[in-house]
Amino acid sequence: MTFLWAFLVGGALSALAQLVVDVARLTPAQTLVGFVVLGGVASLLGLYTPLVRLAGAGATVPLTGFGHVLVQGTIADIARNGWLGIFSGGLEAAAVGVTVAIAFSYLVALLAQPKA
Repeated sequence: MTFLWAFLVGGALSALAQLVVDVARLTPAQTLVGFVVLGGVASLLGLYTPLVRLAGAGATVPLTGFGHVLVQGTIADIARNGWLGIFSGGLEAAAVGVTVAIAFSYLVALLAQPKA
């Protein structure tokens, strides 16, 4: 059942993002930033954590999940280190994901043949 929820929630979030790109007059970059902010605000309001519990990777992998990770990391670091956590918490929480994305992007760039 977990896989079904992950598929449905992840698919719904991705379809919503594509709908925004197609219907609204926003660039893909504006849509990306909007969905990261939307995930962060939903996380701050306590609405995103239940979605993560229900759908797992279906909620954490899309762009809204990145906003959720940033906010939760910041909240945890503020509790641990005080107000200095505002500057380090989100970066610390998202560091592994960003590092993996950069490493795999570099690997694909090395292996792929660019089009002329």
